[in-house]
Amino acid sequence: MAAHCESFSVRTHGKGTIEITRDVAEIVRQSGIRCGQVTVFVRHTSASLVIMENADPSARRDLERFFEQLVPEDTPWFIHTSEGPDDMPSHIRMALTRTSEVIPVLDGRMTLGTWQGIFLFEHRRAPHHREIVVSVVGG
Repeated sequence: MAAHCESFSVRTHGKGTIEITRDVAEIVRQSGIRCGQVTVFVRHTSASLVIMENADPSARRDLERFFEQLVPEDTPWFIHTSEGPDDMPSHIRMALTRTSEVIPVLDGRMTLGTWQGIFLFEHRRAPHHREIVVSVVGG
């Protein structure tokens, strides 16, 4: 069994989703692994990963708005606000989504569906550099 690991950085512009599918696909291609799985991991507690519709951006906008309603920043009983009003909501949004995704690799390519993409979901208002770690294992 072979293993290949790489990381890359994504610059965000505040809250929202950023597609990283091509970056991950390129790492899978470079790994030379034909059959196995790829794990994508974000090394932060205020950002997450989602597999989401990648054809119509309005689906992502609806997801982002849903999370704004689900975990609003103006919640008066949040205690952990040392980095601002988006501090605790960003951690809760991360906990409700995922910090990693595992995708099967077949014939040297991820087996994502036709309309699926991998997205970094930034939960903070300010721009950040987010580190993504990609691990491909298989043969």
